Amino acid sequence: MCLLCEMAGSELTRRHLIKTGGVLAGTVGTLAGALALAPLPVAAKEKEKPAAPLTPDEALRRLTAGNARYAANTSRNRDHSAGRAARAQSQHPFAGIVSCADSRVAPEILFDQGPGELFIVRVAGNFVNDDGLASLEYGVKVLNIPLILVLGHTGCGAIGATIKTIRDGTQLPGHLPVLIDALKPGVEAAMARKPADLMAEATAENVRHNVRRLAEAEPILSPLAADGRMKVVGGVYDIATGKVALL
Repeated sequence: MCLLCEMAGSELTRRHLIKTGGVLAGTVGTLAGALALAPLPVAAKEKEKPAAPLTPDEALRRLTAGNARYAANTSRNRDHSAGRAARAQSQHPFAGIVSCADSRVAPEILFDQGPGELFIVRVAGNFVNDDGLASLEYGVKVLNIPLILVLGHTGCGAIGATIKTIRDGTQLPGHLPVLIDALKPGVEAAMARKPADLMAEATAENVRHNVRRLAEAEPILSPLAADGRMKVVGGVYDIATGKVALL
């Protein structure tokens, strides 16, 4: 073949490629636009509606199952970005937790629950004051929470400080005496029984005291607890084992 023919053939090939590339680019652009406008498949959408409401016993079983997974190091709630868009629209927690402010006690982690699943009130010593009660009333009345768990824990510094204050008559600085006063009913009840392990008994009795307060709280919680639509329970978290023992 002559040089002129080769150059002509090469030019034709280049023109063909350019033309073909332009057609392909237009096709890809059209497809991309169509995909951008097309609705996402159902499987790709985030869940927007809450699951069916749980009974108090079902909510408690869900908590205990999650704690069992945590204690066995088989937690499954690791992707906290899942459901983020749906949570921006509303919240649907299935249980309320009254927890200590202790940094080692993280209810979502120890019950293996994701964001938006627990409604938590935290204060050193896990007791219920008026602010905490109002928060829980909101959770029960507005968010339809069927279960409240008052959660104590081993080695609670607030309980230990209350025991020491009662025994020694010491005065603590700042607003700490307010905290001690809130914990005294449960701690003093435990001390009156002279248990072998005062710390453990005072921790448990403080939980029981606050369970009773919530179950009897008028005008919102008490009627719901009385007819079984809502339940208040207590438990103690063992930091060393990761297990929660219900009282």
